[in-house]
Amino acid sequence: MAFEAPLVLVIGAGLSLCALIMGRFRKDDFTLLVPLGAPGGASFRPPFGVDSLVRLLRAANVAALVLLFIAAGGPVFIASETVWLSRGADIVFILDVSPSMAGIDMNGKTRFDAARDLVRSFAATRPQDALGLIALGADAALLVPPTVDREAFFTRLDGLRIGELGDGTAIGTALALAALHIRNFRGSSRRSVILITDGENNAGPVHPENAAASLRSGGAGFWVIGVGGAGEVPIDYVDPLTKTRMTGTFDSRYDHDSLRSIAEKGGGAYIAAPSAESFALAFARLDSGELSIGRSGVIRRRIPLHEPLIIAGLLLLLAVRILRRYVLGALW
Repeated sequence: MAFEAPLVLVIGAGLSLCALIMGRFRKDDFTLLVPLGAPGGASFRPPFGVDSLVRLLRAANVAALVLLFIAAGGPVFIASETVWLSRGADIVFILDVSPSMAGIDMNGKTRFDAARDLVRSFAATRPQDALGLIALGADAALLVPPTVDREAFFTRLDGLRIGELGDGTAIGTALALAALHIRNFRGSSRRSVILITDGENNAGPVHPENAAASLRSGGAGFWVIGVGGAGEVPIDYVDPLTKTRMTGTFDSRYDHDSLRSIAEKGGGAYIAAPSAESFALAFARLDSGELSIGRSGVIRRRIPLHEPLIIAGLLLLLAVRILRRYVLGALW
């Protein structure tokens, strides 16, 4: 909030203060009270509180003048807005939603919940990037094409459920789907695919290394994050199809070498994330790697506020004049 002509505001405040001081020391006019009514009968009483109405009208006069003085000072609201000077990247997340992602070995969280939280944090700090989302299970589905609409992205991300695409890990199908859509999406020259999984390819007709090679030929960056440790891991989730709660333990032993080979075929990098801490570091590496944030600047917009103040002040003065003329015409 600022004023374009603060001197006018100061002068107006000074004049108002002088008027108040002079009003306090001004002697009241001589008045003679003459009771109306029959002798010995009830005196005349107005149908409303005249004194209260007079005080209200005087206050409205003062308020109108204050509003007009503030408007004369040129009040403006200064809004700061971040603008991006370069186009962000187009990034497609492939998130594994197979039942094994319900393994609880991420500091009390499931692998799925930890992955979803990290994706959300990543998206929130990179508003210039267009983000897409593919779910991976026994099949794969594009849920959100690359978009800068964070509300749409977060809504679908939060709506994901473990097991909604069946029991399996069709990594090749998911990578082929990502390669198809990110190649056809012409939003940015910087495009990347990030695969988050805790398993090996065991479903779908597409070999993951062939799909990864198509990503490389399309010029997209590629990251593979293998999440979860080895050994007996507790599991707890509700099957979205049968609504049955599934609990127990499973033997978590996926092949890191196969995921590393897929990353190499796609010209990308493989990051192992056996713990919550290493998982967070993997996302920090994404931020500091090829997916660098574009340059930004700040612009300031000045929004004038004098018009509504002038209108309010004039309406108050008009209302006071109307009430004095047609309601208090014979009294004030």
